[in-house]
Amino acid sequence: MPVKEFSKDKLKVKVYSSRQAMGQGAAHEAVAYIKELLEVQSEVNIIFAAAPSQNEFLAAVAASDLEWGRINAFHMDEYIGLREDAPQGFGNFLRRAIFDKVPFRSVHYLNGLIDPRRACSEYAELLEQNPVDVVFMGIGENGHIAFNDPHVADFNDAEWVKVVDLDEKCRQQQVNDGCFATIDDVPTHAMTLTIPTLCRAKRLFCVVPAQTKAWAVNETINGEVSERCPASIMRCHDAATLYVDNDSSSLLE
Repeated sequence: MPVKEFSKDKLKVKVYSSRQAMGQGAAHEAVAYIKELLEVQSEVNIIFAAAPSQNEFLAAVAASDLEWGRINAFHMDEYIGLREDAPQGFGNFLRRAIFDKVPFRSVHYLNGLIDPRRACSEYAELLEQNPVDVVFMGIGENGHIAFNDPHVADFNDAEWVKVVDLDEKCRQQQVNDGCFATIDDVPTHAMTLTIPTLCRAKRLFCVVPAQTKAWAVNETINGEVSERCPASIMRCHDAATLYVDNDSSSLLE
């Protein structure tokens, strides 16, 4: 159970005493919602974030008794140019965390090894054909959602999926998370689902642990709703919940 709950604009916020409790609490609510959807529709389309911040949450979701054969999986961003078997690839992360653990109806990957604009176009077409029901997401240290860093974020983006360059704080986060040894190892460009694409989902489940995310969490909740902190757009979504732990919520009053 959360130790505290409140709302800011439309965004629901749930504070947990620990990272493990946060992940399990968020997973419990996400699984319950997906089961509700499966009572009224034949399939559910879910977008997954790939990051160490999602570990506890994804483990709990993967251990649930969902009807996986009625769920289609997508992921929200991918580096450009990493080798196919690179462990840092977001598709590979999700394979290890959940995609290879349960029998999804289908799994759709962003391809970082073909022409990026072609990959974005093909993935956008796929998303248009399969309207998103649920997004599992996090927030970056710079306030980004997916790879929509502040300098490329656009709340009114006309594109569904696009090529972006990654800012230094975003790339340093990948080092802080232990994914790369140095910032020079982190790719400079990626493909990302845009903010309007994410916000088309019926529900957003945003899971954000760790002290390194405290600024971003505080800015999301208490700052202006602007591209300066892209995650602040969740305050305008009709059904978004932010799950935080004792560390990521440390700057909140």
